[in-house]
Amino acid sequence: MTIGPGRGFTLIELLVTLAILALLGTLVLPVAEVTVQRRDEQELRRALREIRHGLDAFKKAGDQGRVGKAADASGYPERLELLVEGVPDLRSPKQAKIFFLRRLPRDPFNRDPDLPDAATWGKRSYASEADEPKEGDDVYDVYSTSERVGLNGIPYNKW
Repeated sequence: MTIGPGRGFTLIELLVTLAILALLGTLVLPVAEVTVQRRDEQELRRALREIRHGLDAFKKAGDQGRVGKAADASGYPERLELLVEGVPDLRSPKQAKIFFLRRLPRDPFNRDPDLPDAATWGKRSYASEADEPKEGDDVYDVYSTSERVGLNGIPYNKW
């Protein structure tokens, strides 16, 4: 059986098809990158909200006398890990522990797998300024250590 003329694709048809596929490929890649960045930003928002809620709950428990604190302390935890490890409830007859988080989320923009979860976050103490956060005797707030800028134009470490 022989293939006669007029059957199959010409070289020009193949080149046009490849050019169209290459163009579509260049359009898909940026969309995929933005989709991944948007997913990581949603994870960052969720993680920040979860940790900040735990910090506020710890402070509230301290203000209610359920968590021990020194007279000159702010009432925020000394370490971020205390939210997961728990602290004794001073109002409980059995001194049961109060837990503020089930697990500590990681900063989704910190790609170092060797760091423990708490070390992926920047920590701000109660005594430091908002525009210049520094670690101190307690953990008042957390922020991303990433220098990247979000899709909204605000750096992740300012969220």
